[in-house]
Amino acid sequence: TGSCYQKRFRDLAGLYADAEAFEECARTRGDEVVYEVTDHHPSARAGDLITGVTRMSPGKVGNEYFMTRGHIHAVSDRPELYFGLKGTGLMLMESVDGETRIAEISPHVACYVPPFWIHRSVNVGNDDLVMLFCYPADSGQDYNIIQRSNGLKQRVIDDGKGGWLCVDNPDYRQRPAAEIESIKTVAAQLGQEKTA
Repeated sequence: TGSCYQKRFRDLAGLYADAEAFEECARTRGDEVVYEVTDHHPSARAGDLITGVTRMSPGKVGNEYFMTRGHIHAVSDRPELYFGLKGTGLMLMESVDGETRIAEISPHVACYVPPFWIHRSVNVGNDDLVMLFCYPADSGQDYNIIQRSNGLKQRVIDDGKGGWLCVDNPDYRQRPAAEIESIKTVAAQLGQEKTA
């Protein structure tokens, strides 16, 4: 089975640092599709793979580039692979304890998102960013982990010189040790159940 979903500008409230710039854009571009995902689900078995394509428009809210909501996998020890097809983008990755990694993505460049890492795509180019993705069919997604921390630790902005820059998110809240341990423990328990 397959699915397709779209995120319109109005769906992304609270994602960007500059709330006033977002509201201004939402008034004129609220129905505009910022990104869309088409995927194929052959089954929900742990040994199967979901594959698909994500497409994100170019643009900015204030000085912050268009991005996806981002997620960690609900079964958090599941990885994901992205492969650039068109455009220029970044994969902004964050470990549950706050380490940040950034991978640049362009056509024919692969990006591996390790288990336990939150990840978000960012379009830093002037054209659509298009990527193929693939992840285990039982992974699921948890989008709320980012909301609970008031966003990711880093934000990607226009550097004013035709490039991009990562800056600290002043509203970021470090995840409590208990939440970090819970994420890792639940994943371990799920893994043991599936192999039993």
